[in-house]
Amino acid sequence: MRRTMDFKRKQKVIVVDDKYEHASGVRELVNLENDYEVIANAGNASVAISLIKKYQPDIVLMDINMPELDGINAIAEIQKLNVKTRVIVLTAYDDADLIYRAMKVGAAGYVLKTMVSAQLIKALDEVSMGKIYLPNVLCSKFFEYFQDFENNALNQNDDDEENLLHYLTNREEEVLSLLLEGATYKDVARELFISETTVKTHVNNIFQKLQVKEKTQAVLYAINKGFKPKAKKIAV
Repeated sequence: MRRTMDFKRKQKVIVVDDKYEHASGVRELVNLENDYEVIANAGNASVAISLIKKYQPDIVLMDINMPELDGINAIAEIQKLNVKTRVIVLTAYDDADLIYRAMKVGAAGYVLKTMVSAQLIKALDEVSMGKIYLPNVLCSKFFEYFQDFENNALNQNDDDEENLLHYLTNREEEVLSLLLEGATYKDVARELFISETTVKTHVNNIFQKLQVKEKTQAVLYAINKGFKPKAKKIAV
């Protein structure tokens, strides 16, 4: 049985999700607990950031797949606000690359929407005490991905340091491979079983790492560096 947390006041929570029904359900679940109170819902990251500036909540429950600004970039923006607000990602995606990126930019926890009833309050408790929370199944994914990422970085030869392609993650390489084949963002989303918003997040990360501003430049850079597509060719 969960013990009641010894807070001097209820912890203020903001739920950020463009799906109203899900956000309402999370709000009801959290408000059943004596230690927490959802003070606002936000349907997009821009509204969420404004609410965080105004109310400075203790915790934000952040979806990743949202219009305009996605959750990963939203977390990065929140870290710049100089507030004590901590962010728990609450999403449908268990992609190891997304978990890694979320934690890297400052998320304090990561919970799947399918785990809400069993894991959410535990995540709130842990994060409220200043800890990091990942369910065991996601923790394993995160550390395996982290080790692979670090090992790949260490194994790069000095002669290859100028090849910015080495900084891409496995998922980013898959996305870039499909772009080289002429795939649209919708094609990439269908092929990799992710949302178009997630595809755009990966593409933006590719642009930053390759130091380019648009898709054509990224494709030309990859071709010039001898990048070999890893994904199968799809009909477009």
